[in-house]
Amino acid sequence: MNIENVDESQIDEFYINIGKNVKRLREEKGLTQLQLSQALNFKSVGLVSQAELYLKKQHFNLKHLYLISLVLECDMSDFFLVNTQAK
Repeated sequence: MNIENVDESQIDEFYINIGKNVKRLREEKGLTQLQLSQALNFKSVGLVSQAELYLKKQHFNLKHLYLISLVLECDMSDFFLVNTQAK
């Protein structure tokens, strides 16, 4: 695939999928957004809550995903799975 053929909606779907997977994995571990935010030393829950929903195009970066994978004890590749039972 030529990257010139990738439109913004495909990028949006990519970030939405990652957010859904973070939420699913977080909930499977029984953590709230606040607990995850605190484990990541974030000052508020804003980034986690917005990035899980891709609200205002807020998304997790690679550093966030790496740290989240440590907290949730999962593989980073789990965030990129497609067609999971994410809510």
